[in-house]
Amino acid sequence: MSRPRVLFYVQHLLGIGHQRRGATLTRAMQAAGLDVTYVSGGHEIPNLDLGGGTLAQLPAARAVDLYFKKLVDEHDRPIDDAWRARRRDALLAIYREVRPQVVLLELFPFGRRQMRFELLPLLDLAQAEARPPVIASSVRDILVAPPKPERLQEMLALVERYFDHVLVHGDPALIPFDATFPHAARIADRLQYTGYVVDTRGVRGGPGSDGWEEVLVSAGGGAVGDRLLRTAMAARELTALRAHRWRVLVGVKVPAAEFDALREIAPDGVVVERARGDFPSLLMNCALSISQAGYNTLMEGLHAGCRSVVVPYAGGLETEQTRRADLLAERGVLTVLPEGALSPAAMAEAVARAMRQTPAAAGIDTDGAATTARLVAAWAAGR
Repeated sequence: MSRPRVLFYVQHLLGIGHQRRGATLTRAMQAAGLDVTYVSGGHEIPNLDLGGGTLAQLPAARAVDLYFKKLVDEHDRPIDDAWRARRRDALLAIYREVRPQVVLLELFPFGRRQMRFELLPLLDLAQAEARPPVIASSVRDILVAPPKPERLQEMLALVERYFDHVLVHGDPALIPFDATFPHAARIADRLQYTGYVVDTRGVRGGPGSDGWEEVLVSAGGGAVGDRLLRTAMAARELTALRAHRWRVLVGVKVPAAEFDALREIAPDGVVVERARGDFPSLLMNCALSISQAGYNTLMEGLHAGCRSVVVPYAGGLETEQTRRADLLAERGVLTVLPEGALSPAAMAEAVARAMRQTPAAAGIDTDGAATTARLVAAWAAGR
């Protein structure tokens, strides 16, 4: 008997957090007996474990500005109508080949508005089937505030037109979806909280294991990430952890010249390397994590029970990282250092505060991957 088929579309434009969370969900769906075709519209990610799912790579697009208005293709050329048509046709061909029982779109229609050129044709094609697939959105707990209020109404209209379900990967005990999507009550019959999605593959070792009692410093690409990594290295001698090894992880898309420059300035006792696939295990073993405040890193740090200093990314229109981090800081499970206050002295003070905290449970649902897989499997079985 063939396994029910899911087409899962994920488009990342800047950082790779969307892809890492998508991969975690894909592994859970595969384990639940589903056959997942994972459609990626961003640049290829090393160490992306899909648990046996099939990767379908579209011609890659990425953003070159903080507002996601300027997109370039896989050759770093501005995308044009011809490129959009090729990508749309490629996506529709994948759909026709897979014939899924469930179509799962990451973030859309609550984001990725730039990709309507291919997603609306996909949704129209799916809805026109004699036996349409279940259509669902997979979205984080917190939406980025849209630049225009009417965008919220547009999101609502698209949900009501196309979507059977909206999976919110969060817990209303921390923040309800209507805190950032005021029309949530209008779609209450379609909205389901899954809990937070966490990569739980980390393994706690002991003395001598990778990352043991280290200070783990991590950030994505871009100028903000570079500043965080440099500031952490400069703060090392000002902290009580100066005798520990500090491991600095640099994003996979950071240019080689920038990576080499960070290695050049690294003092003795500081290891600078590219981001690693065993990051969850490094978190399980570290004395302290210093990072940006992406969804995945926060949740993996909570799962690991490690002390954490987080610097929420606040570029462009971004508000999501700061809001979530502040809510968790109120529960005493991490220390927030605002991006605008970033300096070696402020970092050292934040490290001291974090080390005085006793790691504690946040008291939120973190079973989002398994819950999502269970819900999708039930929908697929119904088709």
